[in-house]
Amino acid sequence: MTDDKMIFRLGRHGVIILFGLLMLYPVLWLLSSSFKPNALIFSDPGLWPGQFTLENYVNGWKGLQGISFSRFFLNSATISVLSVIGNILTCSLAAYAFARLEFRFKGVLFACMLVTIMLPYHVVLIPQYVIFSKLDWVNTYLPLIVPKWLAHDSFFILLMIQFIRGIPKELDESATIDGCGQGQLYFRIIIPLLAPALITTAIFTFIWSWDDFFSQMIYLSRINLFTVQLGIRSLYDPSGSSDWGALLAMSVLSLVPIMTIFMLFQKHFLEGIATTGLK
Repeated sequence: MTDDKMIFRLGRHGVIILFGLLMLYPVLWLLSSSFKPNALIFSDPGLWPGQFTLENYVNGWKGLQGISFSRFFLNSATISVLSVIGNILTCSLAAYAFARLEFRFKGVLFACMLVTIMLPYHVVLIPQYVIFSKLDWVNTYLPLIVPKWLAHDSFFILLMIQFIRGIPKELDESATIDGCGQGQLYFRIIIPLLAPALITTAIFTFIWSWDDFFSQMIYLSRINLFTVQLGIRSLYDPSGSSDWGALLAMSVLSLVPIMTIFMLFQKHFLEGIATTGLK
């Protein structure tokens, strides 16, 4: 390798590293500020705390009105886990039907499903709220969980359809000759081969459910039902003095589950994206 190429490569890597640090600065500032006293959070812009304290984490974890953040984390985990299970089960069933089965109005139903992907969430917000309110589901987790058990996320259905279409139909034909019905085909042939797409769906669903703020704010108003996002929002008081240290500390902790899951399943996550239509 010539000196010019070496210099060019070092320069390119230097620019990429600087750009990466620039993108990470907000997260690094969040992490650094969570260990600063309230008085220094906005007066000391440096990333290294002039004074180091864990008081923000202790005060933040105490929560609000006697309900600690452990309750909020448990509530968020309950919603996220049930949403993941529902999405994996029902979206894979819908995808299998569209990819492998022949039935009347299949093309029309598939087109309707694609249209729902293009609909902004805010368009259906009011009709959904009216329906859930008449069902007396407000201030429960049902509006956040039940749609996931009804193949609500067309995006994941489309993702799995793309994946299933890549599985050779000869496997289905061989299994059918051996006596497998549609149920056995789904559970014994399709589901094992669909694992990368299922993991991708699980990770996206968990992240989107965990980070969801707007829907939770619409349907949950009792503090004992609050999730992590609503708990963090409640630490901000626009009419008085907010405990910024506690707010930033709990924001850091709210990132831990997402980062942990992403790091654990990163390999499968990338594999799922690479082997479906998400290229």
